[in-house]
Amino acid sequence: MSIFKAGVYKQQLRYKSFLPNFINDAVFEIEDKKIFPLVEEAGSILGKLNAYSSFFPNIDFFIQMHVVKEATTSSLIEGTKTNIDEILLPKEEINPEKKDDWQEVQNYIKAINFSVAELKKLPLSMRLINNTHRVLLADVRGKYKTPGEIRQSQNWIGGTSLQNASFIPPHQDDLPRLLTDLEKFWHNAEIKIPFLIRVAVSHYQFETIHPYLDGNGRMGRLLIILQFIEHGLLQKPTLYLSEYFEKYRAEYFDSLTRVRLNNDLEQWLNFFLNGVVATSQKGISTLNKINQLQNNCQEKIKTLGRRAKLGDKLLKILFGTPIVNVNKIVKELEVTFPTANAVIADFEKAGIFKEVTGYARNRLFSFVDYINLFKNS
Repeated sequence: MSIFKAGVYKQQLRYKSFLPNFINDAVFEIEDKKIFPLVEEAGSILGKLNAYSSFFPNIDFFIQMHVVKEATTSSLIEGTKTNIDEILLPKEEINPEKKDDWQEVQNYIKAINFSVAELKKLPLSMRLINNTHRVLLADVRGKYKTPGEIRQSQNWIGGTSLQNASFIPPHQDDLPRLLTDLEKFWHNAEIKIPFLIRVAVSHYQFETIHPYLDGNGRMGRLLIILQFIEHGLLQKPTLYLSEYFEKYRAEYFDSLTRVRLNNDLEQWLNFFLNGVVATSQKGISTLNKINQLQNNCQEKIKTLGRRAKLGDKLLKILFGTPIVNVNKIVKELEVTFPTANAVIADFEKAGIFKEVTGYARNRLFSFVDYINLFKNS
């Protein structure tokens, strides 16, 4: 995109902030013709993921775990270190030193679910994004950084101050015009570029504007899935790019920086589109593995005799809640404690789940093979 101009550095009192150009009225002409086949490949594999997930049984269970993984990975990029196993545990089981991290990831899960539900009632807008941001930062470490409100002061990325920051986004006075332009870009039918490129440009612009005092990275990554859903590329929220961005973290940040420094939007587009391809392929692969795991477990459950019916019911529970205790099983199966313990013993013997605390009491049982599909995919 040789004619694309990212913006200019604007002198403030003692520093220079980056003022991005408006994108709603920009002219986009792709110079690198290799991008078009990549757009087609990304669109095709994304379509396959959408079709596959539309017919996949119990897809909502997959989405639930996918959201957990996305929240964990996206928060990891921001320095919050909690793994999937910990996020699936009840709060009372979390190490006190990790409860803040655990709560931040739980908030991100809530924010994802909230925004996807709101998208059925509201068009994609800064109103929806602000409301989601309020959910993201509620009662966690960012609760004092004006959740749900566009920042009224300058922020920066990297370094310890404005003087040694690696990047200083636009001044707060410029935000209303920039965000209005971004909203128009989301819905401008006159812009004749492939939608995947529009999403990539939108993510770049959002991260460059950096509209909040905290949570910009997570909100910018969530914006991607919201655009996919609103446009109809995905019927269900089954694709998240945070794992790809985390895996290639240096290249991710470098690609965004190259746009601002060198107007090199095509490098960012290549990175983004390759991420869509790789992540969609992994999503399809994970769905296939879940299907195989479900079939294998059902074959084992058939050998349980009179408790096979209870086993089938418990298996469905595990796909939604892969770490359970005996009280959960008693409640969900509507059985006595002795019966619940008998089913637990059957599942342990069959290798469907295993006890993970090592305690004689207050034991927790994990559907390890299922959880590993998301940890290792």
